[in-house]
Amino acid sequence: MAFLDNLKAELNAYMERDPAARGWAEVVFCYPGLHAVWLHRMNHRLWEWGWKWLARFFSHIARLLTGIEIHPNVKVGRRLFIDHGMGVVIGGTSEIGDDCSIYQGVTLGGTTQTYKGKRHPTLENGVIVGAGAKVLGPITVGADARIGSNAVVVKEVPPGATVVGIPARVIGDKNGKPAPVEKSPAPPPPPPDSAEPKSFSAYGMTEKAMSACCENSFAERIEALESRVRELEAEKKKQGGKGD
Repeated sequence: MAFLDNLKAELNAYMERDPAARGWAEVVFCYPGLHAVWLHRMNHRLWEWGWKWLARFFSHIARLLTGIEIHPNVKVGRRLFIDHGMGVVIGGTSEIGDDCSIYQGVTLGGTTQTYKGKRHPTLENGVIVGAGAKVLGPITVGADARIGSNAVVVKEVPPGATVVGIPARVIGDKNGKPAPVEKSPAPPPPPPDSAEPKSFSAYGMTEKAMSACCENSFAERIEALESRVRELEAEKKKQGGKGD
């Protein structure tokens, strides 16, 4: 019964998070992300039993079939949702919690070739990683955090935060509420009893978060332009003084 309950929960996760899913049969037969997770669970079991070569071989076959590469040592929680999935690479010491969502082109990678311990990221429960994002190194992405598409994350992410950019920076909480525009340590996570309802954010971004990202980018651009204007005015004054 436990197996059937877990299977039903995984199918429901795809139905809830993908509006294009039209039924369980379509999810079972047409979703490579689900196939990759199922094959990984088998490969992970082989890895734990000590059949490491066989686990690696079958993980390679799974990669050929799905376009998703998951090292058999990776610890994966329940109801992992991999949407589209092509090009996803998850390194060997990664850990993924329950109810996480990963989109195409995501890399959970290491930053060193020599260190033999924990080299890859840990995603706590409920994390969403947008398409093309790179999460690198033995860092922890806190529960319910959102990583925007194409972000490059190399530092710890607080629980409930939304991060975007290269390198990634915090722009708000999990509901898209903007963070203050200042160069300071990441803001503390939002209180657990937040009045705003928790909701699923496709690609790790809400409308408010995207708006905040644009506002921050405009503010940074304006600041850079104003700084350049001041430099030009200073140069003009120097040249005027020389002419006198």
